[in-house]
This record gives sequence, structure tokens and C-alpha cells, in this order.
Amino acid sequence: MTESSERPDNSVETERLQRYLARSGVAARRQAEELMREGRVTVNGELALEPGYMIRPGVDRIQVDGSTVQPRKDHHYLLLNKPVGVVTTVSDPRGRKTVLDLVRSRRRLYPVGRLDADSAGLLILTDDGDLAQRLTHPRYGIQKTYVVEVRGELIGQKIDTLRKGVRLDDGFAKPTSVKLIKQERVGGVIEMTLGEGRNREVRRMCAAVKLKVTSLVRTRLGPLSVQGLRPGAWRPLAGSEVNALFEATQGADGS
Repeated sequence: MTESSERPDNSVETERLQRYLARSGVAARRQAEELMREGRVTVNGELALEPGYMIRPGVDRIQVDGSTVQPRKDHHYLLLNKPVGVVTTVSDPRGRKTVLDLVRSRRRLYPVGRLDADSAGLLILTDDGDLAQRLTHPRYGIQKTYVVEVRGELIGQKIDTLRKGVRLDDGFAKPTSVKLIKQERVGGVIEMTLGEGRNREVRRMCAAVKLKVTSLVRTRLGPLSVQGLRPGAWRPLAGSEVNALFEATQGADGS
């Protein structure tokens, strides 16, 4: 057999072969690339040696050492625009409405990370523990963007301080970016992006520079945006969106 130069039709959803092998439980991505270089992986009967080889899940026949590979599980992924007043838990002993009360799924889904009851915006729910761990662990540095309404004086000076970073009780915190969207007489609206997700981090950073948060909405998580989804609404993630989330974490742990 020779290495195939054929590439998938652009009209069909594609995925990197090493990602597919990792998702199927064959090996972590780095080890999957080694299997490919060793000539142990074929696509439709032809060798796939390049780490960037693209395949069509559900269409192409993937084999390792002659055995056909199938994804470990058909996971579900939902994107929810969480409204204020809903708690980010599976159940609540106080009887408050939870994010799972807003979605219709027969699967046992879990929210990825947290948004406080008084915060709103983009939240992912899934039964894929691998993706959930990647999106919440600090080492992956997934970027999260928030639009924050604040009250306080000298907002311009305080934004400069936030850009440089502030000291919190659990360590130094510095946003990836801080932008002034709207300035009012006392306060305004800012956009803040962070690469970590400490508990109530945005609110605590604003409090450290004497800005009071009156509204907080997460608008982006990695490559995903909540734009076009009304508060309380949800939708399934497309396969390309799930792949983009995994790609955003690729290389953080070598897999």
C-alpha cells in the first residue's frame, strides 16, 4: 500500500485523523500520530502517514493494525444562553430552576463550568467528560469573553489597571484583553476576555478596582459565540463546532 493523496470532499464534515483516533479511545493524539507514522493506520485501505490527514467520520473506513475503529460514544453537546436567575447545577436542593430544566434531552448532561445565578450567557452542556475537562482546566487556556456593565468613577483609569492585572486573594489575575464599549457619567460597559475560570473572577477583579458589576454576560467561549440565541434558548452544537473546541485545546497536553 502507498500513502493516499486523496482528500475528502469539502461538502462533507471532516476531522483530523489523530483527533478521531483519540476520540475513539485508540490513543492520545501524540501516540495516534506515532501510529500513523509507523504505518499502522489506514483510511479506506490506504496508508495515512501525515498528522494533518483529514477524514470523514461515518464515511471513511478507519483501521488500526487491520481492526476497524469506531468512536467510543455518540456524545451530545448543547449550547445554552443561560438567563439570569437560573442556577448552573444538575439539581438544586432549594428548588430553584436549573439549566437542565431549560433543555430537552433524554441524555444525562452536565454543565461545563459555572455561571452564577446572577450571571447570564453562553454555557455548554454535554456528556463528554473529555471535552468538559479540556474546557475547564486552566492549562488549556480556553478564552472566555464577558460583556460587563459596571458602576464606578474614573472608569478609564480603572480599565488601565485591569489590563495590567490585579492581585486577588487567590493570586494575581490578568485578563487577555479589556475594552471599553460604552462610557457613562458614572460607570459604563466593558468587554473582558480571560484565559482561566476562577470562581467569580470577573466580579472580583472589578471589585478590586472599585467597580460594581450590575450585569455580566458571557458572550464567547473559545470559537463559539452566543450571538443569535435568545436568553433561555439552546441548540445542539454542529460537529464542526465540537471539532473546533477540541482543536482550540490541541497541544496543551500534547494530545
